[in-house]
Amino acid sequence: MGIFRKLISAMAGKDASMDNHARDEGWHLPERSRDELRHLFQQLDKPVNLHAFTREGENDVFNHFLLGFLRDLARLSERILVHEHVLGGEEALRHGVTHSPTVLVAPERLRARFVGAPLGEEGRTFLAVLLMVSRGDSGLTETTREILAGLTEERVAKVFVTPTCPYCPGQAVHAFRCALERPDLVEAWCVEIGQAPDLGERHRVGSVPQTNFNGVLDVLGLEPEERFAAELVSLKEQREAPRPARYKPGETVRVDLLILGAGPAGLTAGIYAGRAGLSSLLLEQGVIGGQVSLTPVVENYPGFANIAGLALVEIMAAQARLYCEIVHGEATEFALEDGVVRARAAGLQIEARALLVATGATWRKLEVPGEAELFGRGVSHCATCDGYFYKGRRALVVGGGNTAATDALHLKNLGVDVALVHRRGELRAEKHLQDSLARENVPQLLHRTVEAVIGQDRVRAVRLRDALTGETSEEPADALFVAVGQTPNTGAAVRLGCALDADGCIVVDKAMRTSVEGVYAAGDVTGGVRQIVTAVGQGATAALTVFEDLKRREAQAKA
Repeated sequence: MGIFRKLISAMAGKDASMDNHARDEGWHLPERSRDELRHLFQQLDKPVNLHAFTREGENDVFNHFLLGFLRDLARLSERILVHEHVLGGEEALRHGVTHSPTVLVAPERLRARFVGAPLGEEGRTFLAVLLMVSRGDSGLTETTREILAGLTEERVAKVFVTPTCPYCPGQAVHAFRCALERPDLVEAWCVEIGQAPDLGERHRVGSVPQTNFNGVLDVLGLEPEERFAAELVSLKEQREAPRPARYKPGETVRVDLLILGAGPAGLTAGIYAGRAGLSSLLLEQGVIGGQVSLTPVVENYPGFANIAGLALVEIMAAQARLYCEIVHGEATEFALEDGVVRARAAGLQIEARALLVATGATWRKLEVPGEAELFGRGVSHCATCDGYFYKGRRALVVGGGNTAATDALHLKNLGVDVALVHRRGELRAEKHLQDSLARENVPQLLHRTVEAVIGQDRVRAVRLRDALTGETSEEPADALFVAVGQTPNTGAAVRLGCALDADGCIVVDKAMRTSVEGVYAAGDVTGGVRQIVTAVGQGATAALTVFEDLKRREAQAKA
């Protein structure tokens, strides 16, 4: 990702020294980026043909970027071969290319295209696809390969992205992996909606990543790989990812520790449990990493001056898989009998000697008319993902804490006409953020609460109530970003009878034990300081406590 930020900055003239130095040598890429790419391209195996299609007068800035970028890549590695075509020509007609710019990746081997120059986050996708195609290995799990083996009809997966969305690369890579695995039947697109707005309008994209399968099924968000493949094959939304190939339907899996949630707390617990000699199964119903995957840059995690949240999660998950099994699915039918936790998930019956609840928290909703109906059509919890849609348009951010202030500043930086709505007379955000809001002239609508979100297919206005006067007004807006805190995901703990505090968080002692013997909790679900580093510490503490408690239980049974 850093390569693309530097490149964009240089080509926009924001770093004149890098830009001029590169151009003196006929390069578009800054020198440091070239060095990083040379190192990366040492992993290339077979040659990769890239076919670029452009048309003068249509997205000229992006055309220039793309051609300069691809030509540089070809100079950096003899295994990258670039072919340039004019949109409307014979090759464009043969491949059905209609947008400038578009890149086809190895069209002689598979059907994979980028609609729009790969700026920002989708640049990571582009590099991943280059490496994947060069090696000729999709890298899919055995479960996913089994799912795709049953495909008998053609499929087209179009993943709509923005340059700032940290979830988008993962979803787009799923599509390209499936296309490489089944080149006979699967076609994959990565569409940057800012450069192809007509496609975004046609598919009514209002939040990213959004994936369209065959023009039949639309899915929002980043999904587990197996679930993506199952939806691609069935053209039906899947509530759970298919079971892992190593397990049989209805099989009973017995482990020492069942961990719910694959965020930093759960992943760390899996590592520590495994190193302590405990067998464990980690169950995640959503995206591995949770909210950390959404964080563009993490700057306060020891050992990394800055790192993309998704990259940090990938490192944690890779290490966790060395010590525990990770299964995608939602746990149901919880029971605690005779010291054994029983649950059903992904078609499996799970029995565990201990349970760790590390299910985190989800964004709190306003629970007002129009909010649910217009979610993904202007209502959003992710300014990083969806703010790009609203450049030059009007948006409101509701909330008074650090997240709300940060979201408002991010939107302002994107060129959004943004205002902050807060129910109290002053914000709770840190002083430096409030100072930044004042410096950027972000209006603050204080003593206001949201009464309703107004619109049909999209947000058109937000009804506000003045807490001092009681009067209501309609504030024109194209989007409403909700940042009013988080709700802990305590469903499993509640079903087992664990005590909660006044904020609805699970009560734990310093060793992460809950009020129910054999049940533990860690991370955001316990409240307190919700930071990655504290979640990691709690996850490690919980796993070590489980080890000690199980050993003590074994000793007592023998006595």
